[in-house]
Amino acid sequence: MLLAACGNTSDTDKSKTEPAKEKTLTDAMGKVTIPADTKNILAPYMEDSLVALGITPAAQWSIGASVLDYLQKDLKDVPKISWDLPLEQTIEANPDLIIFSSSASIQKGQYEEYKKIAPTYVFKNEDSSDWKKQLEIMGQITGKEKEAKDKLAEYQEKTKKASEDIKQAIGSQSAAMIWIAGDQYYLFESTRFAGNVLYGDLGVAQPEMVKKLPVPKASWQPLSLESLSELDADHLFLISKPGETGLKKLQQSSVFKGLKASKQGNVYNMEDPSHWTINGVIANELTIDQITTSLTK
Repeated sequence: MLLAACGNTSDTDKSKTEPAKEKTLTDAMGKVTIPADTKNILAPYMEDSLVALGITPAAQWSIGASVLDYLQKDLKDVPKISWDLPLEQTIEANPDLIIFSSSASIQKGQYEEYKKIAPTYVFKNEDSSDWKKQLEIMGQITGKEKEAKDKLAEYQEKTKKASEDIKQAIGSQSAAMIWIAGDQYYLFESTRFAGNVLYGDLGVAQPEMVKKLPVPKASWQPLSLESLSELDADHLFLISKPGETGLKKLQQSSVFKGLKASKQGNVYNMEDPSHWTINGVIANELTIDQITTSLTK
């Protein structure tokens, strides 16, 4: 009995303490071996997934001084690395794993050079563009499969409650979102970033102008200020950093004053565009919170 007990204890302890093992996965470039216990991970513009899984990246994506503002609570002390991952900066970051969102995101065709620095995983386009799939795969890469599954379940519960609260507050009324950058105006399509959250996850009705937008292209297509006069939304989110020239121009225009949402006092100013214009579970959760607060107050 003593031997049996010791044997059982040994098996249990082994299952609890068995070290992580390296794994071989298939990515956009073929086969890649992921080392066990990766500590320093570079995943430019995919930090949302890492942070959601409790992982602090070795360095964070940046363009000059610009970073993903909505993640700075978690990343404020993390060094920046240029968006195009220069080889010298990459070496200085000392990664033991590099992750790219697509083969197109690897600048100057330097895939082989990155592989010499650290094992390099390259997402397939269809996987990285679907943030849920991206999170699942990131969980596989980092050995955080359970955390990814739990996070997705939490998100589903959050959207379910938020959609119920919003429906109770505004019924079948519609909403739209305009991103203002400089003096350019971008109306969110139903499948673009926060548009997918508003219309897809939360089930808010689309105004006719949004329904009639052309199929989204890779790059955003700006609209003229005059064309926005056709926006028949009951509620309107203006997504812009404070002080953008286009924001003041819009708010002072007769077009804006004539909008249904403006006349009814249903315009909401969102001052941090960073989580509205990216795909990711943390970004979407912040967007849901702000949409819910605005529409149910």
